[in-house]
Amino acid sequence: ELSEEDRIAVNMGGTPPPTEAPGGIAGTGVAVFVQVKAHTQRADDTEAPPPPPEAVGAYMKKGEQSTGVLAMVDMLVADLDKEMQEMEVEETDAQKDYQKYVADSADKRAIDGSSIEEKESAKADAEAGLEKATMDNKSKMVESYNTAMVLKDLHLECDWLISNFEMRKEARVGEIDSLKKAKAILSGADFA
Repeated sequence: ELSEEDRIAVNMGGTPPPTEAPGGIAGTGVAVFVQVKAHTQRADDTEAPPPPPEAVGAYMKKGEQSTGVLAMVDMLVADLDKEMQEMEVEETDAQKDYQKYVADSADKRAIDGSSIEEKESAKADAEAGLEKATMDNKSKMVESYNTAMVLKDLHLECDWLISNFEMRKEARVGEIDSLKKAKAILSGADFA
């Protein structure tokens, strides 16, 4: 059974620790396999023996097995460092973008502010022009009304003069005659 450290290493993708070999050949408890040369029949005893079987890999200490876990931890630390560098670069870029946005916004506010001032000035000028035009219109209306009233009065007088012209003419002629008679009477004339 694996120890707690070995289970963590296996779960992280490492290799399990080597297990102890069972005792004897194929777990039988027989420790030695003896070859008896007397039973073999060879044609030539001077023949070279077969090559030895391949040796098991080099001996590894138990501490060397944890290098996989340490390498994995080092890889995690390197990944974390890389991610932190990426985040710092992203944060720097985001800060630059934000500062550019704030500067652009300030410029736009300044432009909008001057535009508003220009529009308010134009509005004030237009209102002053409207006020002047309104006052001019009122004065022209009063002047026009007064002219119309004078024309009406003149027209009425003319109508009265035309309608009474003959009667006044006769009255004037009669008055002139009366004055002549009065003058004549005063001069000594007798009309009786």
